Amino acid sequence: MANNVKKGLGRGLNAILSGSMEEATPMEPAQNRVRVEIEENATIIDPLAAEEGIVVEREIKQSPSEPTPKAGKSEKTPVAEKKNTDEVDITLVEPNPDQPRTNFDKNELEELASSIKKDGLLQPILVRPLNSGKYQIIAGERRWQASQLAGLKKVPIRIKDANDDEALELALIENIQRSDLNPIEEAYGYRRMMERRRMTQAEVAQAVSKGRSTVANALRLLELPEDAQQLLFEDKITAGHARAILSIPTKEGRQKLTDKLIQEKLSVREAEAIARLLAGKQNATSTPREPMPKMYKTVAKNLRESLQTNVRVKSSKGKNKIEIEFKDEDDLQRLFTQIVGSEE
Repeated sequence: MANNVKKGLGRGLNAILSGSMEEATPMEPAQNRVRVEIEENATIIDPLAAEEGIVVEREIKQSPSEPTPKAGKSEKTPVAEKKNTDEVDITLVEPNPDQPRTNFDKNELEELASSIKKDGLLQPILVRPLNSGKYQIIAGERRWQASQLAGLKKVPIRIKDANDDEALELALIENIQRSDLNPIEEAYGYRRMMERRRMTQAEVAQAVSKGRSTVANALRLLELPEDAQQLLFEDKITAGHARAILSIPTKEGRQKLTDKLIQEKLSVREAEAIARLLAGKQNATSTPREPMPKMYKTVAKNLRESLQTNVRVKSSKGKNKIEIEFKDEDDLQRLFTQIVGSEE
């Protein structure tokens, strides 16, 4: 990189001095040479044209802060670049309390620690600088914990300036891309983004490159009873079980199914069947039937005695009807004759 810059700078000087940096111009005899002193914004007399009495004036414009370039030399002033990667003492790195991922599998950490002991930590931990001189993890807490288990004294870090909200968003995106978050952690991460950054579901979906329906379904998991959320967080139930619980319209029904899942290991289909049963009972109790008029019961009883079959007088959705049961075609003919009074 440095060689390329130097080469480019040399070409720039050649253009200014109208000559080659590498090929020296043949010297004129001493008596024909004219000494020319160049000062800032001064007039230059061309020594080659002086013999013919021609004066050529050239103006060199130069910033007062920049020295006059000298032919044959190309110097590059070193520029200090901000270092964004480093290796620091592991005690200077601390976790982020807003980290969306809170559940770390112990066995997985031990496996990663063994790998780090063997090959080292290959991927830097993404951190942000704190005023205390320490660094707070944005992404890579699992690697940091495993490095501690492996006994590392120093860890590689990649530094990024980010405020609290940006750090939360980066951590959430990084974990989602790795599919490391369980559904409850993901849902709480979305809700924190919406509350702290005042984002809509659509804006959150765009930020994490997800569909809006995906974000909406994740947020709906937070409507589960707390016990059910804990079961899902601990991977003791699946998202299918959670959907079965949410299909029940009342809190009481949802809690009943949750209690059932705590007591028994039910499949998703079994949970769905219980959910339908509980939802049906809730609907039945939520819309109690109006008491049937006494006349309906009297007519139904008399018709049953007269026709010698089961008869029901019903009122449904604003419509009243009489239902008469029959066994077969012959029984239907008997009822018809009895009701009409003659046989056709």
